[in-house]
This record gives sequence, structure tokens and C-alpha cells, in this order.
Amino acid sequence: MVRLISALIGAFFTLCLLIAFGTGLISYIKEPPAKTVEAAFHKHPGELALQSDGAFGSFDRQQLQRGFQVYKEVCSACHAIKYVAFRDLKELGYNDPEVKAIAAGFKVPVYNPGTGELKTRDGVPTDHFPPVVYGGSGTPPDLSLITKARHGGASYVHALLTGYAEQPAELLKKYPESKTPDGLFYNPYFANLNIAMPPPLASEGQVSYKDGTKATVDQMATDVAAFLVWTAEPKLEKRHQTGWPVLGFLLFASVLAYMAYRNVWADKKH
Repeated sequence: MVRLISALIGAFFTLCLLIAFGTGLISYIKEPPAKTVEAAFHKHPGELALQSDGAFGSFDRQQLQRGFQVYKEVCSACHAIKYVAFRDLKELGYNDPEVKAIAAGFKVPVYNPGTGELKTRDGVPTDHFPPVVYGGSGTPPDLSLITKARHGGASYVHALLTGYAEQPAELLKKYPESKTPDGLFYNPYFANLNIAMPPPLASEGQVSYKDGTKATVDQMATDVAAFLVWTAEPKLEKRHQTGWPVLGFLLFASVLAYMAYRNVWADKKH
């Protein structure tokens, strides 16, 4: 009796699911969802090849230094990297005097609990990059983990920085109400196509690389994207170096465990 009731209940719920699925499918066929302007014109970033890609990836120190230079000279006016300490820059190949000089170029807020005053002082290597006091509307995102927080990671950052363009004539023809408002900029790689950030990399040669690399817009975007991969995952190389020996040990241990199992239980099976 119990089995019969259980079977009937299961059949009832199965029937309900089938009815719900069928109703939804019919509704979708009769009235497909309207295609929004974002869905029609939003672009997805292509692949960006970096040395840090893949299971054996490592960082190109020269590229990371170029990317930090782009961040410092272009991006740091609006975006912080609060999870990075100045002393971490030694991993990019900077020596102690260089790290001290970089830190001293930033003003770090200091709160005095006795007076309640908030003052600033020159940064020191043990400080983290300070927050940015932004005068415009809204708060630009912190970039420390941006390549982890955005789908596409470094590819998204590169595409966004190089993707500014005029609105397509087809978009204005089909959706005239979607003209980019004053104060915003059209970028097909941004979620709603219009972004408040002006093109940060506006022209070639905006940054003078110390190693002589030609600072095209594409090069600067690639370098800063690589740098932001490092800020989001500074232990990537160590993780790769540790991961493969660990996997090898686990594989070896699994083979030994299997052989021991076969040896111990060989004469116990009937």
C-alpha cells in the first residue's frame, strides 16, 4: 500500500513538472522575449593572450612594470587597488629604493583618535595603496580584484579600454531613444552600452615606457590588464609551481593505494 501511494505521489509531481514545462515552452514559442538594445549590440571580449595564461603560466615582469606605470599615470586618479601593499611591488622587480620612492609619491590617510582629525602623510612600503577621493558622481570600482570580479577577466579589461566608439547608425535607426546621453560614452563591451568613464587611453604615446616599448593604445591596455591579473592573483606562479608536484604526488599515492588494495585483498575475495 505504501509503495502504491509513493508511486502515485511521484507520478503526480512528474505530471505537474511536465505541464509546467509544456506551458512555458508554448508561451516562449508564441511570445518570444523581446530583444533589447543591450542584447542586440552588446559585444563579448575576444581572447587576450598573456604569459600568465594556462596551467604553466608565469608573469612577464617587464610587462607588469609597464602595466603598473599605466595604472599609476592613468588609472590611479580614479581607481584604487586597496588590497595591494607598496612592498608587494618588489615582486614586479622593483628594488627597495624604488619601492620607497613609489610609496612616497602617494598620500596615505591617517586618523588621529585623540583629535578626530584625518590627515595625510607620504606613504611607506608597509602601507597599502590609499583609497581615491573621487569628485565626480558615483564611486569608481576598486581594481585590485577586477579581473576576478568581471566575466572575461583580463580580456574584459582590455576590450573595455579599447572598445570606445561612436554609436552604430543601425542602433540609432532601430532604437532612437537609446542615444547615448550627454556625459556618458558608448562602449559595446559595457553591460548597458553607455559608461560614465571617459576613454582613459585616448591616444598613442600617452605613457612613455621606460623600456622603450611603443605605447600604442592596444599595448597600454594589454599591459595594464596583465598588471591587474597580478593584483588579483599575486601568488599565481607559486600556486602553479606547487600544484603540479602535489598532483604528481597524489597520482603516485593513488597508484600505491590501489596496488596495496589489490595485494591485501587478493586472497580475500570469493
